Amino acid sequence: MTRYEFKMPKLGESITDAAIITWFKNIGDTIEEDEMFLEVATDKVDSEVPSTVSGIVEELLYKSDDVIKIGETIAIIKTEGATSSSKKKTKKREVKSNSNLNLKQDQLRLKDIKRNSLPLGEMSEGQSGRIFSPLIISIAKEQHISFEELARIPVTSKKRRLKKSDLFQYIKDGRPCKFVQPNVEQDSTAYRIPQLKFDLGKGKIIEMDRMRQMIADHMVYSKHTSPHVTAYVETDLTEMVNWRSKNKDAFQKKYGEKLTFTPLFVEAVAKAIKDFPMINASVDGSNIIVKENINIGMATALPNGNLIVPVVKNADQKSVLQLATEVNELSSKARENKLLGDDIKGGTFTISNVGTFGSLMGTPIINQPEVAILAMGIIKKRPEVISTGKGDEIAIRSMMYLSLSFDHRAVDGHLGGSFLRRIADYLEQFDSNKII
Repeated sequence: MTRYEFKMPKLGESITDAAIITWFKNIGDTIEEDEMFLEVATDKVDSEVPSTVSGIVEELLYKSDDVIKIGETIAIIKTEGATSSSKKKTKKREVKSNSNLNLKQDQLRLKDIKRNSLPLGEMSEGQSGRIFSPLIISIAKEQHISFEELARIPVTSKKRRLKKSDLFQYIKDGRPCKFVQPNVEQDSTAYRIPQLKFDLGKGKIIEMDRMRQMIADHMVYSKHTSPHVTAYVETDLTEMVNWRSKNKDAFQKKYGEKLTFTPLFVEAVAKAIKDFPMINASVDGSNIIVKENINIGMATALPNGNLIVPVVKNADQKSVLQLATEVNELSSKARENKLLGDDIKGGTFTISNVGTFGSLMGTPIINQPEVAILAMGIIKKRPEVISTGKGDEIAIRSMMYLSLSFDHRAVDGHLGGSFLRRIADYLEQFDSNKII
């Protein structure tokens, strides 16, 4: 009997290490040449490694989850006769990748997965005690899946290791554990949410389209991430309404652009942001990023009923004419489904005119990763008490409610309330002598 040193084979160009996932044979088992001996993981793919000789497994020098250099001896196999011919046969042998994944699963791996992957030797372990291979970490990174979420993915193997097929199946299933809170020990006196089973009823089932699913995920993520607080004010738009009524026809005749209320709202919001720059921010862990540019997104309805948020870039640097032109162009693109990727990128603050649907006011959900969003209700005429030179009088005024939802991690009540009040002040103090 001859002792044959079974080495970690070459697994592809530029690969220097591989992690053992599982051994298919135990010490004392008989193995045939080309019979699968073990499964390994690299930063590119999981592979099954066949034996290069026939014999009896004498030693397994490494256990599951160990990371081994290519060419290093990993097992000893007792063989009959010389092994030189076997070595010649296998000198240039390379392991074939497991090809069980279907095309859809392959497409889930991005082309630049190698560039974004972690060093192969850095095996990671989640809080649950599971081991995550570099390949799993690479795919998770591309799909924005955290270690906490990885730890909740069901595994099909008897070991702790999460396999590639498990991860792809989880992604295919729509990531059901995406927003699940981690299991923690609870105080016996703590309140627990009852596990209720609701009767969803019967009726026509309409599957969400891709955009609606993305909106749903975005909204749930926002409520899950940001502690929402909403503040309200009422503002008198009488001067602005009268000025627009008087000038809208002349404005369109002179410039060929419709004069809606939106550019006037954008102008007031941009001015208020300059006064309170901390509202023009996003949260990154324990850091607050205050944005340099003021890019105001405006929630816009698409023909299919979904919402999209085109962005007016550098709104604080533009005149009413420039704002009106850009707002009209973006709105037209949205109605015709012609918005480009750049049209909806880079927003730092969002406004939503719920008044166009007849709503008195609204409580909008923050457009992540921003920290605040403004909703404007319907402009409604009603009697109001105003102060004049003669004293208090009742007059017909054009009134509107404003509501600001803000992220309490970055914006406290004083900042949120002051900013909202400043917007209302700019709207009320509109220059009725403004020349078009």
